[in-house]
Amino acid sequence: VTQAQWQAIMGTNPSRFADSNVSQSKKPVERISWFDCGLFCERLSQIVGREFRLPTEAEWEYACRGKTITPFHFGATIGTSLANYNGEDIYGSGFEGENRRQTTDVDSFPPNVFGLWDLHGNVAEWCADSWHDSYYDAPVDGSAWTTNNPKDPRVLKGGSWLHLPGSCRSAQRIKSDPKNKSDAFGFRIAASI
Repeated sequence: VTQAQWQAIMGTNPSRFADSNVSQSKKPVERISWFDCGLFCERLSQIVGREFRLPTEAEWEYACRGKTITPFHFGATIGTSLANYNGEDIYGSGFEGENRRQTTDVDSFPPNVFGLWDLHGNVAEWCADSWHDSYYDAPVDGSAWTTNNPKDPRVLKGGSWLHLPGSCRSAQRIKSDPKNKSDAFGFRIAASI
């Protein structure tokens, strides 16, 4: 979700890396909590007349992988010409690269085979799921694995501009308090078909 999209639905722009012309911004919205994402989805659903929500962790990873089995949808390693992350470190046989120290427009790097942008880096993305230390007893149908406690940590996927390359792997998971509003956290939305 870009800053322009967030502004159109929520009427504000909480982002640290705000564009001067927010109505045209293609940078991801950041500094939004997991709860803020839910409110955005509720408002968008009311406006459009169709249910939008956060993707489950399983949905997010499936969408990110784009039918691949490699650590990244574009292969075995990552480079700063392919994603926005802290390039001062390397992953696998990759090379040290740029550290942009901020977000970039969501279409700055190549999309995956599903046409999805920025699944690796830029902002780590909130998922619907509560945090669990392992996948033991996880749902096998791709549904969200949640607890009844709204204070439990939530899952984020994809890594960000701030993270080292290993955090950007398709399978990597990050956890955070659902009230956290980091400039490294954003989200994308899903709709059931």
